[in-house]
Amino acid sequence: MTSGTVGFVMLCHTALDRAAQVARHWAERDCPVVIHVDRRVRRRAYNGLVKALADLKNIRFSGRHACEWGTWGLVAATQEAATVMLHSFPGVRHVYLASGSCLPLRPVEELVRYLDERPKTDFIESVTTEDVGWTIGGLDVERFTLRFPFSWRKQRRLFDWYVRVQRRIGFRRRIPAGLVPHLGSQWWCLTRQTLSAILDNPDRDEIDGYFRRVWIPDESYFQTLVRLVSGQVESRSLTLSKFDFQGKPHIFYDDHLQILRRSDCFVARKIWPHADKLYRSFLTDTPASQATEPNPGKIDRLFAKAVERRTKGRAGLYMQSRHPNENWENGRTAAPYSVFEGFSDVFENFEIWLGKTTGTRVHGHLFAPDRVDFAGGEAIYNGALSASAKLRDYNPKSFLTSLLWNTRGERQCFQFGPGDNQTLNWFMAGDPNAQISVVSGAWAIPLFQSNRNFGDIRREAAQLQKIEADFLSVLRSPWVKARVRTWTLAEFVENPMEPLQTIVDEISPRSMRRLTEVPRLNDLTGFGQFLQNLRNQGMQPVLMGDFPASGDLRPPTTRRGRPYLVK
Repeated sequence: MTSGTVGFVMLCHTALDRAAQVARHWAERDCPVVIHVDRRVRRRAYNGLVKALADLKNIRFSGRHACEWGTWGLVAATQEAATVMLHSFPGVRHVYLASGSCLPLRPVEELVRYLDERPKTDFIESVTTEDVGWTIGGLDVERFTLRFPFSWRKQRRLFDWYVRVQRRIGFRRRIPAGLVPHLGSQWWCLTRQTLSAILDNPDRDEIDGYFRRVWIPDESYFQTLVRLVSGQVESRSLTLSKFDFQGKPHIFYDDHLQILRRSDCFVARKIWPHADKLYRSFLTDTPASQATEPNPGKIDRLFAKAVERRTKGRAGLYMQSRHPNENWENGRTAAPYSVFEGFSDVFENFEIWLGKTTGTRVHGHLFAPDRVDFAGGEAIYNGALSASAKLRDYNPKSFLTSLLWNTRGERQCFQFGPGDNQTLNWFMAGDPNAQISVVSGAWAIPLFQSNRNFGDIRREAAQLQKIEADFLSVLRSPWVKARVRTWTLAEFVENPMEPLQTIVDEISPRSMRRLTEVPRLNDLTGFGQFLQNLRNQGMQPVLMGDFPASGDLRPPTTRRGRPYLVK
C-alpha cells in the first residue's frame, strides 16, 4: 500500500457521523486526517466524534474556531488544522482540504499515485478579480477594499447599509504591498512546501490582519498567497463542487451515483447526509483502475442543462414550484396556435372547413362570455379544462397556457372577437407562438343578420368597434412578437382566396397545396346600406373598409369558379 504522502484536513460542522465514516475511510488507508469541528457544535456531539475515531492513531483534532460563512473563522480553522497536519505528520507531501460533506469517489491509491507524479504541483483555483468574473451576484474587487464588520447572515441590513456608506464616501482599504487579490474555490490541495511558506510567512500577522476584514476570506486568502510562494500552480480544484445560478452549491443525492462515477474526480461535495447509496458505493475497497485525469467537464453539460431548466423552465409550462415573473418566461406558451377574428362571421361553417383543410383542432370562441366553446362542444377538455366561463376567467392566462401545454403536438386554433374576454390581448400579441389573423369590422355581420331593434344594434356596434379598435392598436405595437395579419372586411370579401391561402400555408408549411375551395361566404346583400343606416343614426363604422351604400362587393370570378363549402 502506497501511503503517507497525502493528508486530509476536514472542516466539519454537521452530520458528524458521515464525517467520521469518511475520515475512517482515509485513515484506514494510511492517509492522516486532521479534523476541525466548528466551535458552535455542542460538546457532546464533538466528544462523540472523538470517541468514534479514537482507535485510529493517524487522526488528530485541532483547536476549534467559530466558523460562520463569509467570515475569518473558516480561514483560522484551516490554518489551525493545517499546522497540526504539518507538525504531526512529517511524511505528508500534499495536504488536501475537504469538508465533512465530502465523499471520495475514487480509491485513495489513485489519488496518492496522481499526486506522487506531481510532487511540486499545487492544485487551487486562483483567478484575478480583474481578469475573470468568478463570483456570482456578489462583491468582487470591493471585498478587498471595503470593511465588513457585520455578519451578512445575522445582520443583513447593517451589512448592506455599511457597504453603501463606504461607497458613498469613497472609502478604500489599502491592500498590502505585493499582494494581488485572487479568488477561487475554498477546496484545494497544496504541497507541504507551499503551505509551510504561507503559514510561516514573517509578515503573516499583517496579512492575517488585512484578510480578517475581507469579505469571504476563505475564497481569497490561500488563493492570493499561493501566487507569492508557489512555482507551479494548477488553477483548478481536485474536488467536484458545482454551483447553481445563485452561487449556492449543488447537493448530490443517491440518484447522482452514475453522474459522480463518470466525473472521474477524486472527491465530491456536497453530499446529502442521507444518501446511503452513495456512501455505500464509494466507501469501499474498489480496485484501482488506470490513471484517469479528473474530468468534471463530463457532467458540466448536465448541470448546465439543469440550471437552464431551473431558471428558464419549459416553454409554456407554469407550475407552483416555478412561476416566473412577467416577461421572464422561457416562451409564453408551449406550441404554435392560431387566433381568428371575424372569420366565422364572414364564412359559413368556417371552423369545419379549417379543421379539414389543415388537420388542426379548431375551436369556437374559447373566451366567449357565457361558456368556453371547445371543439365538438366538449364540456371537459385536455388537462381537465372546464368549459365554465367562470373558471376560465379566474385566470385566463393559465387557461390558455394549460390548453396549449396539454395539447402540444396538435395545433390549436380558436375564434376570437370583440365580444370575448379581452384580458389576453397583450399576452397573445407578445407571444411568438401566436398567429393572429383579423378581419376587422366582421363583427357587424351578425348584427346585420339579426332582427333586433336598430337602436340596440347601433349601441352594440359602437361598443364592439371600440373594443376591436383597442385590440388593433395592441397589434400595431412595436412590442408585438406574434405573426399578425389584418384585413378590413371590404378588402377581405373582394378576394378571400389569397388571405386564406397565406394563413393555411403558415399553419401547414409542408403541405404547400393550393386551395381550390373555400367555405361559403355569408350573404352580404344589403350590408352596405346597413352600414349607411348606422351612419345615419350617428354611429360611424370605420373598421369595415369602403363598402358602397348601394351595390355590394363580391369576390371576383376566377377560373376555379366561386368557392363552395367543403362538406
